[in-house]
Amino acid sequence: MRFDSKLFNPQAFGSYVDRIPNVTKNELARSVAVGTNEQAARSLSTQTGSLYTRVPYFGRISAQTSQNNDGATDITSTNTSTYSQGFVVASRMDGWTERSFSKNITAGVDFMDNVAKQIADYKMEVKQNILLAMLKGIFSMSVGTSTIEEQAAKEFIEKHTYDLSAKTGDDSKVSSSTLNKAIQQACGDNKNIFKLVIMHSEVATNLENMKLLKYMTQTDANGIERELSLGTWNGRIVLIDDNMPVDSTTKNTPTYTTYVLGEGSIILDDIGDALPYEMYRDPKTKGGQDTLYVRDRFVCGVDGISFEKPATITASASNTDLSTGANWCVINDGVKSIPHKAIAIARILSKG
Repeated sequence: MRFDSKLFNPQAFGSYVDRIPNVTKNELARSVAVGTNEQAARSLSTQTGSLYTRVPYFGRISAQTSQNNDGATDITSTNTSTYSQGFVVASRMDGWTERSFSKNITAGVDFMDNVAKQIADYKMEVKQNILLAMLKGIFSMSVGTSTIEEQAAKEFIEKHTYDLSAKTGDDSKVSSSTLNKAIQQACGDNKNIFKLVIMHSEVATNLENMKLLKYMTQTDANGIERELSLGTWNGRIVLIDDNMPVDSTTKNTPTYTTYVLGEGSIILDDIGDALPYEMYRDPKTKGGQDTLYVRDRFVCGVDGISFEKPATITASASNTDLSTGANWCVINDGVKSIPHKAIAIARILSKG
């Protein structure tokens, strides 16, 4: 028998002893790839409706302007460029209601307490969805040759995407050289900015079968060396999470997206809501019920890529807004963009 989605056996009721295990790993949200931007956080952390901010950056002087001093030619001076990066706030809210009668018929089990104990995992899942939306957005930027924004987006997406999916057989899957080639293509001699790889378990299993994943070890108090579950691939930490994108357009041969990221390459800073938690007691409805409300505010951004807020976003950026390529562009001053090699984000597309 069920009442309000609660199991209830009036003849022989057994106590609720555990909750359904959480199989959503949210490894991306827990990783060092998630960073902060203090200036953006300070600007947006007020509770007065702050939604969007731009953080300015100094440009760099270049040796390309160096001139020959022949004692007769005047020096031609240049000025430095300045850049700015856009950050946006994503506000999220949710609520759960439990009837008092549910507690009465289940021998005093507190279902609202069960909800409260899952809040930390719930928030990680919310953050992971935001992060995946931003990654989708930057790899969907508008490309072309007409504007500096389109040119920079085209270069970034082409250089930072290592695509094996169009190949056949084992060539369409990751191999011993895939990661090194991918990060070299993306950032060249700056490839050491990449620190971790996050992939679907199908891709990880393929690497394991080829013995390309090296698992870290730890020596215990008795001097026995034990293998840990944390592995590395070409020296980069590997995180395994089946929430990574899978394109199943081609039947029986899905395409898996593996992200290669640098430390703090994606900005997702929890700046808090004015009233993050609120409990409301309604004594009248359905014999009485309690509702727990939660609210969160996050600063969202990507290191090296600016969020350009459209007029349609007036209070909070949704995951759809964050995943829309037209809302992102590589940081530029209107004349030139920053080097794509400075952006520590790349992806590998493969069949396994």
